[in-house]
Parts: sequence; C-alpha cells; structure tokens
Amino acid sequence: MKKSSIALAAMLSMAWACSPKTTDETAEVTEEVVVVADNTLTEEEKASGWMLLFDGTSMDGWRAFNGDSTPANWIIEDGAMKGLGATGGEDFGGDVVFGPMEFEEFEMEFTWKISPGGNSGVFYHVVEDPKYKAPYYTGPEYQVIDQLGFAQPLEDWQSIGADYAMYVPDYEGVVKPAGEWNTSKIIFSEQGSSYWLNGKKTVEFVPYSEDWNTRRNSGKWNDFPDYKIAKKGLIALQDHGDPVWFKNIKIRPL
Repeated sequence: MKKSSIALAAMLSMAWACSPKTTDETAEVTEEVVVVADNTLTEEEKASGWMLLFDGTSMDGWRAFNGDSTPANWIIEDGAMKGLGATGGEDFGGDVVFGPMEFEEFEMEFTWKISPGGNSGVFYHVVEDPKYKAPYYTGPEYQVIDQLGFAQPLEDWQSIGADYAMYVPDYEGVVKPAGEWNTSKIIFSEQGSSYWLNGKKTVEFVPYSEDWNTRRNSGKWNDFPDYKIAKKGLIALQDHGDPVWFKNIKIRPL
C-alpha cells in the first residue's frame, strides 16, 4: 500500500473515532416548567402592576355588600374563598365586595369552580347604597354557572362566560363539568372589552357605544335604571344560593 493511502486511512479512522456516536446515548433536552403557587404573583406580574385581591388564607379586604364585616356564608377552604350558598337561592343577601379600592379600567383574572347545578357571578363597577339590594343593581356581571348541569333551560345570555343579559358568549369547546377549576379573565377598557374562559374569548364589546347603550336600556335592565351607570366601582362575588369557590384573584389597573 502506498504511503499516501496509509495516511488517508489513518485520518478517516481518527475522524470516525471523534465523531458523535449514533447509539442510544443521545442527550435528552428537557424544558423547565415554572410552577406558580396559588394566590401568588410572579416578579414579572408585580412589575407590571398586578395586585392580589385574595391571599389564600384570610378574607382580608372582603366584606358584605353594604356591610362592614365578612358574612358567615363565606369561608376559607383549601386556599380558596368558598361561598356556602347560605342565601338559599335568593338574589341578594350573601354577596361580598373587595372594599379597599375601586377600579375603572382594568384586567382581572380569577380561578373558580361551581357546585353541581350551581349559579354565581363576578361583578365590577359595583356601587354601594342602601337603595341597592345587590351588586347586580349597578354592576356588570361575568356569568359563573354549571353550564352542563343547570336544572332549568338557560337563555343564551345567561350562559357561562356571558356579559350577563348583555352579550351572548361563545363558550364552545371550553366548558368543564361542575367541580373542576376554570380560569377566567375580564378586560375592561373604553377602547374595547372582553371576557375569557379557559383561554378562549367568550364575548367582546365596546363600552358606552351605541350598541352597548341599546342593550343596556332594554330587556332585563328596564327595571334597573342605575345599571352600568358608574364608570368605576367595587369588585363583588355572588352567593346565589349554591356553593362556589374562588382563588387566584388578581387585577391590574389599565
């Protein structure tokens, strides 16, 4: 064999020995999953102006609508605020508000679950006054309900994720059975607002627009002259007579 051929063979042998092996010894690349504990904020959220309305251990800041203390029908259970449903299905008497501050334009997120056949809601721009028996007299509502197991037929505007009796939701594909946790979001801005359920936008609307005013001045709200009049107000949670749970309640002003 010529010397040049011997040298070439040696170089090829060394290259093969130093090349990556094609055996099962392949490296596994794993993506780190960041787990955020319930009722906490990340450093990025804090820097963006988010604040917690519930710490997971107390009812601090929450009190009865038109009251000065926390009603007995709300307790803490496993890191969640639980409405016991003690009002027996009445439309008023057991709701709570976050009392320390009002909000105008905002983004709000919350996690919730409902008991079988249950009904509840989250309100904003709520005004307190003895002449108002409940938050829904003044405040818009994000509808919380057992869509799959509610005993009576629901109007489309009563459905889960609706702007109650105002805008009909598109909840197709994201409804969970009663007892399972949901994630919801409300974005309220005069430029354009939306509600979200489990990552899907359910409604969108422009507050104070001609369409919005037409809906606000018709149907159910004919008997509630002060409904949606206030442009800022309190956040409220509804006890509609059924057990309901809320956690991870956070908000940031826009």
